[in-house]
Amino acid sequence: MSLPLQGLSAIVTGAGRGLGRVEALELARLGAAVVVNDYGQPGRDGSGEASAAPAEEVAAEIRKTGGTALAHTGDVADFHQARALVESAIEEFGKLDILVNNAGILRDRMVFSMTEGEWDSVIRVHLKGHFNTTRFASAHWRERSKAAGEPVYGRIVNTSSEAFLAGSAGQPNYAAAKGGIVGLTTSTALALAKYGVTANAICPRARTRMTEDVFAGFGQPDTGLDPLAPEHVAPLVGYLASPAAARVNGQLLVVHGGMVAIVERPHVQAQFDSKQKAFTYEELDAVLTAHYADTKGETFAATEVLGLKRQ
Repeated sequence: MSLPLQGLSAIVTGAGRGLGRVEALELARLGAAVVVNDYGQPGRDGSGEASAAPAEEVAAEIRKTGGTALAHTGDVADFHQARALVESAIEEFGKLDILVNNAGILRDRMVFSMTEGEWDSVIRVHLKGHFNTTRFASAHWRERSKAAGEPVYGRIVNTSSEAFLAGSAGQPNYAAAKGGIVGLTTSTALALAKYGVTANAICPRARTRMTEDVFAGFGQPDTGLDPLAPEHVAPLVGYLASPAAARVNGQLLVVHGGMVAIVERPHVQAQFDSKQKAFTYEELDAVLTAHYADTKGETFAATEVLGLKRQ
């Protein structure tokens, strides 16, 4: 029996550790040839011996189990290095079929204390990094589709966050980047649908090196799989990358601890029409002040998603 991703090639960014690593391993387990991307060079282990770059370690792990993998250590937030990443997959495997954008960093601070560098670095790695790889992967699929005269196979899985949905107070840079990724995802989904490409975003909750401080207060169980283990997230990425998910496009899904929740798109709560040719301050004061009088401090943030758990 053939595997669902047999004959397909994939890129996973930020795949040297954490979520990206288990996502790369899952795609390989399902049959895909994987380019494992992670920005980092060889270093030294605890004994002082030379150690491989994280991307190469994961690629070697995939090859050891009989899979096909290539390591790439470029910075996806650099436009030209992102181009080289996509080109490496095409040159090595003949084409690119799946793009999983996962690379990211944290620089948490309250908005009134955040530095320009902390803002810029997070926006650069998360949002620009997602755009860069999408830019070159989408051009590849468009060119292939035009040459073939029909849709081709393409899957994009982007990584957003509950920090965007719930409005994480101590992460204005991260929440903004992750919200931007949702906008990028829905725009990409509409733009590439005619070429056979889908684009979806996930909001994973997982205990990784990047989030160890965020989840420091959530203890790990003595037995069984940690509800915050990255392994809960990888199967959804594998599914969204597969032919079975052909009708899933432009969606946002929350995933963690054996649970997947589909987030509904925003709806218009209320509409007010001016009784004149145009609104005046006084008329807006009359209708909007009355409307918000009983909202009990609610905002656009969907804080209820933080309470989602497996039933």
